[in-house]
Amino acid sequence: MNNKTKGYLYGAVSAATYGMNPLFALPLYADGMDADSVLFFRYLLALAILGGMIKWRGRDFKIHKREIFPLATLGILMACSSLTLFLSYTYMAAGIASTMLFVYPIMVALIMAVCFREKVTMVTVACIAFALLGIGLLYQGDGDGTLNAAGVSLVMVSALAYAIYMVWVNRPSLREIPTVKLTFYVLLFGLSVFLVRIGFGQSLSFPGHGYYWGNLVALAVLPTAVSFVSTTKAIQYIGSTPTAILGALEPLTAVFFGVTIFGEPFTIRIFGGILLILLAVTLIISGGRIGSYLVRFRKLFPKLPRVGHRHSDGTPRTEK
Repeated sequence: MNNKTKGYLYGAVSAATYGMNPLFALPLYADGMDADSVLFFRYLLALAILGGMIKWRGRDFKIHKREIFPLATLGILMACSSLTLFLSYTYMAAGIASTMLFVYPIMVALIMAVCFREKVTMVTVACIAFALLGIGLLYQGDGDGTLNAAGVSLVMVSALAYAIYMVWVNRPSLREIPTVKLTFYVLLFGLSVFLVRIGFGQSLSFPGHGYYWGNLVALAVLPTAVSFVSTTKAIQYIGSTPTAILGALEPLTAVFFGVTIFGEPFTIRIFGGILLILLAVTLIISGGRIGSYLVRFRKLFPKLPRVGHRHSDGTPRTEK
């Protein structure tokens, strides 16, 4: 398996697991927990998991002084993205928030184009357009009420912080750090944000029912440890923009659980949305090969010479 294939697989896993955030977080809200407490336990438990993985592999936790600032920046960015997204769930439906969050691939493409002179190809533009349209079809609004301004603002901040994170994590100064160790320190610095927000434990809330600890563990494992590690791996293999576009698979996770667990209807519109998202993912995976495929297809139909004026002897004269 080559590196690009690995990158696309990691990107798909990252998107699918990150899309599980509402599935595990909303029941905790209903049980009386607030966003800061949920995220504190989410990061703390994920740290324990990643720390155990590092020790199990026989690795150390040492980092260089020059790596502290970029890792702290990544941690604050991720904590900001997580916090604003989870807070947005209290202002609007999680489905709307998850749909709006997908503006981050556009932000990633713009950042890469403006700051790093990465060329925005027509394939990239088409992928983003197909993905946005597909996600729009997946969302089933109830038709009444308007979007909450505070909720929209929180989602936009979350998307921007996540976009900057996806660009920053691929900087040369961080490429020598093993992925699991990098994610560990991102979560460690991110945890400090929530530790401050809960007053170092003074305002920390706990699940009211013991079985909801399973939700916290699931949050720590799937949309945190697995998703963050997979995101970093995907970016290292295929870059920030393709990984961001693969994030279109996130809403498919919500659709899957909605249909299989909550008995939601599987309509033609949802089917069309899934097809558009899969088309976007297929295009971004095929990438630069599309041009070569088109050239090969064009060669199957060679250009015939055009017949122009006739020579003086009456034979046709071709034009090149």
